[in-house]
Amino acid sequence: MTVKEIIKEEIDRLSEDTLVEVLDFIRFLEVKMERDMLVKGSQRLSEASFQKIWDNEEDSVYDSL
Repeated sequence: MTVKEIIKEEIDRLSEDTLVEVLDFIRFLEVKMERDMLVKGSQRLSEASFQKIWDNEEDSVYDSL
């Protein structure tokens, strides 16, 4: 039995009030995943801009720290 099937069985046993909480938690997880994807994407996009700052002769003394 897959995890998805187990979750579906468990959901069938829950009361309507508890289902509202489960739905709220699912939406929270979706928002968290979206936020994490946005953060990682913005980090990747900014790497090229920061590369000029990170890799320069003037600051090369800090590379060994």
